[in-house]
Amino acid sequence: MNREQYKPWEKMTSLEYQEQRPHLFFTILCFSLVSIVIFKRLGRRQQRCVPKRHKSQREAEKQMEFADLGFDSWFQSKREESPRPECEIARITRVDRDRYLIRNTERELSAEITGNLFYRSDSSRDLPCVGDWAYVQYNSDRTHAIIHDLFPRKTFLRRKSSGLKVEHQMIAANVDAAFIVQSCDPNFNPRRLERYIVLANEGHVEPVVLLSKSDLIGSEEADRLIAEINEAHRGIRAVAFSNTTRNGWDMVGRIFEKGKTYCLLGSSGVGKTTLLNHLLGHEAFETSPVREADSKGRHTTSFRYLSALDNGALLIDTPGMRELGLFADSDSVDDSFSDIYELARDCKFNDCSHTVEVGCAILQAVQDRTLDEGRYQSYIKLTKETAFHQMSYVEKRRKDKQFGRMVKSILKEKRKR
Repeated sequence: MNREQYKPWEKMTSLEYQEQRPHLFFTILCFSLVSIVIFKRLGRRQQRCVPKRHKSQREAEKQMEFADLGFDSWFQSKREESPRPECEIARITRVDRDRYLIRNTERELSAEITGNLFYRSDSSRDLPCVGDWAYVQYNSDRTHAIIHDLFPRKTFLRRKSSGLKVEHQMIAANVDAAFIVQSCDPNFNPRRLERYIVLANEGHVEPVVLLSKSDLIGSEEADRLIAEINEAHRGIRAVAFSNTTRNGWDMVGRIFEKGKTYCLLGSSGVGKTTLLNHLLGHEAFETSPVREADSKGRHTTSFRYLSALDNGALLIDTPGMRELGLFADSDSVDDSFSDIYELARDCKFNDCSHTVEVGCAILQAVQDRTLDEGRYQSYIKLTKETAFHQMSYVEKRRKDKQFGRMVKSILKEKRKR
């Protein structure tokens, strides 16, 4: 209909209105259908953002002291250094995009951060993560909270974000020990284990190795794996267990201490959530069987959640990690490869790269077969990888600061005009 033929509705005759009526009905019908689809999608998105309450959360409505939640003298001293009398304290138990669950002495409830905290955060590592202690304020009926600030982190677990993006991704905070779960099947990988140990050492978290599915190899082979781990990583505890036969569950249970926080790390399908359900005493979280073709697991756990166990310990379950990039410094790598670090002291040159130099004690140990070549290659690879990611991150931060200064200068000039 062109401009000449167009007539306002109020000037239409009854005949013209009758002719246009089917078109009007069709337009209204299409608009209604599109509106229904849009509102349904918005409802689903909002539903995904709201953390669901499962059985373990409902049972967590019991009274707990802050000491039972891991609030020790270290956090008390930090609270006294920067007191905020207008706020109360609580611990972050779950993060789901921009929605949070917190736990106080009474119950678990939903929370959100202030705009000030969001805009003060230079990156995602400055935002709340599971295990953080926070300063919060509640609404009138104490069913929702606002997170104003975070306590300093005593320890942390973080990795490089997946893909090409050079950014930290927080896994958990204020963790006392990290349970690195590896299965005793073809997916057992010593090189992956070394990465997890470096990740734990970087955040000053004690690494503990748990070998799941020990029923697949027998007790003698499990003891051999534990001996190899103890030889390569001195001082690290290693325990074998089976979720099928329940062997080793009592040994795992003896590791926990009341008021301490632990975190499960590992690939999908190694038995992390099944172990957590056993420790909780009921099927609180969904599990899925592994694929029989390649023994690989499915991503069933999609969020990180802090649970309180009956023995008084706290345990964080995490989704399986397909990619484990590291931001660790050289000290964390050296701590994870203490045997290679000790050999490096005998190198001829102080700045030895341990790759081509004559008189390198590490290369000589590889040649004499007193040092496993695969372990040596892993050490060199992790050293180069962490150095590269650190350089890339520093460069990215420098460019971000330059861009921020440029934006501030432009805004300042606009105010003067």
